[in-house]
Amino acid sequence: MTIFLAGASGLVGSAVARAAARRGHRVTGAVGSFPGPIDGLHTQLTLDLADEGRTTGAVLDVFPDAIVNCAAVSSPDQVDANPVPAQALNMDLPARLGRLAHHLSARLVHLSSEQVFAGAQTSAYTTHDTPAPLNPYGRQKLLGEQALQAAAPQFAITLRVPLLMGNSLSGRRSCHERLLIDSPAGRTPGLFIDEYRQPCTAGNLAEVIVELCERRDLCGVYHWAGTELISRYELGRRIREHFRLSEEQAPLREARLADQPEPPRKRPACLALDIGPLASRLKTRPQAIADQLPELAVPPACREWYHRG
Repeated sequence: MTIFLAGASGLVGSAVARAAARRGHRVTGAVGSFPGPIDGLHTQLTLDLADEGRTTGAVLDVFPDAIVNCAAVSSPDQVDANPVPAQALNMDLPARLGRLAHHLSARLVHLSSEQVFAGAQTSAYTTHDTPAPLNPYGRQKLLGEQALQAAAPQFAITLRVPLLMGNSLSGRRSCHERLLIDSPAGRTPGLFIDEYRQPCTAGNLAEVIVELCERRDLCGVYHWAGTELISRYELGRRIREHFRLSEEQAPLREARLADQPEPPRKRPACLALDIGPLASRLKTRPQAIADQLPELAVPPACREWYHRG
């Protein structure tokens, strides 16, 4: 299978490239400014995905069997600061790829976010629950998935995904990397004890994405995550324990949403996802946190500090 991969240098995109190559697929990956090679790519394109003409031309040149969209401005703070450039990736690009998938009769797997929900309910969100994003990032992701599904309903599947763990190419993208980098820099991160997420690894998600590229019987919107709901603080503590760091080496500070200036508007409190409908139909299995932690590596920026101990 030939796959066009948008966002190939990101945390999930790079994992998709490796997973697809292991399964014998030929992947053309589009990157922005990332300078280095990416394992698993047959062809690597430097491409501004906000450029409609160049993106359309690149996809048509590849004429893929499947398109995977891992490109996004995924930081809510970045979207707040620069909403218009973020819209180009979070809203316009999914719509464009949807139209291309329809034109090519290509399978399309698109990543959306748990943050399309308000996080106000304690029960797991299903795909039948009404989205109600609290921040501009969540609103952009919701509009992007709606535009894509309207453009290619027979070919597209949207995955709403959670907080992601894993090893990024930059060594600075995922939650454990940021946590470990803070320690030698003398920073004590404040992690919320009342904000709950259902994390999974980029590697596990990549296996799901490639499996979905290989089959066309699933379309529409689905959820994927790990099996455990955990507070941000507890997750940080579990990461610290995994790397055998003491409280003195990697201090953590308890924070509370209730103490933040505008918690209801900005940060969903509890984002549990119902993954049963998709998990029951896939060979790839969701992971518990104990199964995710062994995949995590010490980021290059703090290896000397870490091994010095």
